[in-house]
Amino acid sequence: MRIEKPIIIVGTGRSGTTIFYKILSQHKDVVWLSSLLSKFPEKLWIERYFHTLVKLPILGYLLKKRYPPTETYTFWNHYYKGFATPIRDLTSDDVTLKVKADIRSAFEKILGGGKKRLVIKITGWPRIGFLKEIFPDAKFINVIRDGRAVAYSLMNVPWWWGWRGPQNWRFGELPQNLKLKWEKYDRSFIALAAIEWMILMDAFEKAKQYIQKDNYLEIKYEDLCANPIEVFKKILEFAELKYPKDFIKTIRQFDLKNKNYKWQIELTEYQKEILNDILKDYLVKYRYCVS
Repeated sequence: MRIEKPIIIVGTGRSGTTIFYKILSQHKDVVWLSSLLSKFPEKLWIERYFHTLVKLPILGYLLKKRYPPTETYTFWNHYYKGFATPIRDLTSDDVTLKVKADIRSAFEKILGGGKKRLVIKITGWPRIGFLKEIFPDAKFINVIRDGRAVAYSLMNVPWWWGWRGPQNWRFGELPQNLKLKWEKYDRSFIALAAIEWMILMDAFEKAKQYIQKDNYLEIKYEDLCANPIEVFKKILEFAELKYPKDFIKTIRQFDLKNKNYKWQIELTEYQKEILNDILKDYLVKYRYCVS
């Protein structure tokens, strides 16, 4: 089945994309990617059959819980080596004719049951240029969160590579201006996590220039938590999906709590000072209060 206007969720990571993806995947008109694809990236019939079973009342609930929506980087790496951990953002120039054909064909084999809308989630580098080359009519939704909360959250996940330093992480050597910011605070790791957020936000600003405005939407994690019903109304209108009454009930089943308070109460005053100093220009730009 031909894919029409896939909905691609992007963000820096630790920005609320996971909960957002889980809610949007509940919409009856979309197909999403389950963790089964990470186990069987070549056996696409399994994923298609899975989505047939997911429709069943009790079994469907259990299957969703066992194989939830994920980013499935093993699947992506199967079709494009290095998709998961490139040292820079991926652009349209990185897409070969074979990669484009293979990825489109793979997703078309997953779709079924009359559904033509696909929901994908990717975090870290935007990869917007890369994905737009494969899906020209894609609708991108960027979930943005306060960089201080993102930086602190990054330091509390096992997969953050910042502990290895810029020479060994996924974002290349620091340019001189960012290197000076890092060294100003004796190579502080909280400072480096903040710098990572800045690097990625710059990448998003660059990438979104190549997308038509009606195919790109930014939402804030804070707004999503504060007023999910209205935010999803805006999102579904943008994505060209219906907003059925039962979807409102679905949204209310999720525990959407703004956890930005954690960096404020769990960091020292000096650590908070580092974040505010390094990120101040970006916080103002994205309309966050600088404390």
